[in-house]
Amino acid sequence: MSVNADWLDVLRWDADGLIPVIAQEAASGKVLMFAWMNREALARTMATGEAVYWSRSRARLWHKGEESGHVQKVLGLRADCDGDALLLSIEQTGGIACHTGRQSCFFRQLSGETRKWEEAEPVLKDPKDIYKGNPKK
Repeated sequence: MSVNADWLDVLRWDADGLIPVIAQEAASGKVLMFAWMNREALARTMATGEAVYWSRSRARLWHKGEESGHVQKVLGLRADCDGDALLLSIEQTGGIACHTGRQSCFFRQLSGETRKWEEAEPVLKDPKDIYKGNPKK
């Protein structure tokens, strides 16, 4: 990636104009969530210092925490070697990143013995107490 080219142009966007993004808690290194960004979401993220994603299910920009108040303050941004994936280093407001009320969206763990998915993290706050409407399942 050339450092002289426009910073958005050097990234490799998919056919839908999106790039995958991992949000990682800066203090602990814990991966909190996976999402997508388009050019506008990434530009807004860097302009505001707070994570803005592209919601594929809503087909619109989504400022993380717009309903829940669980905003992600962006402390750093990295691109992988191919420029086709991003890593956000963030500070998670309220300690909850997942719409299920958990710290991380990666709360399911595969049991080695039963080969079943088990919930490995507790719900920190009931989603009914976080969201105005019905949270997505």
